[in-house]
Amino acid sequence: MKISSEFSKHALSYESLNEIQTQVVKRLLESVKTQPQKILDLGCGSGAICKSIDWDYERFTGVDFAPGMLELHPKSEKIEAIYGNFNDKTLFEHLQMYSFDYLFSASALQWAEDLETVFKNIKQLNTPIALAIFTSNTFKTLNKTASLHSFLKSSDEIQSLQAKYFDADFEVVSYKMEFESVRDMFVYIKRSGVSGSRKVLSFKETKKLMREYPLSYLEFEVAFITSRVK
Repeated sequence: MKISSEFSKHALSYESLNEIQTQVVKRLLESVKTQPQKILDLGCGSGAICKSIDWDYERFTGVDFAPGMLELHPKSEKIEAIYGNFNDKTLFEHLQMYSFDYLFSASALQWAEDLETVFKNIKQLNTPIALAIFTSNTFKTLNKTASLHSFLKSSDEIQSLQAKYFDADFEVVSYKMEFESVRDMFVYIKRSGVSGSRKVLSFKETKKLMREYPLSYLEFEVAFITSRVK
C-alpha cells in the first residue's frame, strides 16, 4: 500500500489520534514572529496548520498527496487545498506561479523520497520557512526491541542537508506519548497512519514485540528548521 493510500485510509482518525503532531504545529507557529499573508503548507493533511493560525491572512494554499486528507481540509474563498506530491518536481514548477510569504510543513517531509531534492525545490520558491521533520529517533526503543532499522533520517543528516540550502535555526525536540497498554500503543500506530504502510513484521513478530516492549510510551524526535529573523 502506498503511503498516500495509508493516510487516506486513516484520514478520519488521524487528527484525533495525533496529539504529538498537534504539539509540533503549535511549536512551529510560535516560531514565526510575523503574520504572513500568503501561506503555503506542504503536506497539509486535514488542515492542522490552517486551523491553528490565529491571524487574518490573504491566501492559504495547502498541498497533500492523500485525497482522503484533502477532503477534510478547510476550504473557503481564500483557502485552497490541492493535490500534489512534494516528491514530484512538477508540483514545484506549478508553485513557482504563486508568490508566498511563508512556507510551512509540519510532520510531512520525513516521507520525502529524496529530502535534499525537496529542500532544493523549496529553496527555489524563495520564501521563509518553518519545517518540522520526524527523525530516526522516533520509535527508537520500539525499533531497537524489534531489531528494525528506521527508514527516517537522523537529526544530524537533516541538519547537514538543510544547512546547504537555508539560512535557518535548527532545533531537535523530543516528545513522549503515554499509553495505558502496549496494545493501545499498537492500535494507535495502525490507525494514525504513522506506520507509513511499511509493515515489515509478521503477526508472530508483532505479538513478540508487544510482549517485549519495555516502555509505557512511544518516543518521538522532531527536527525544527525555521528561517532566521533578520
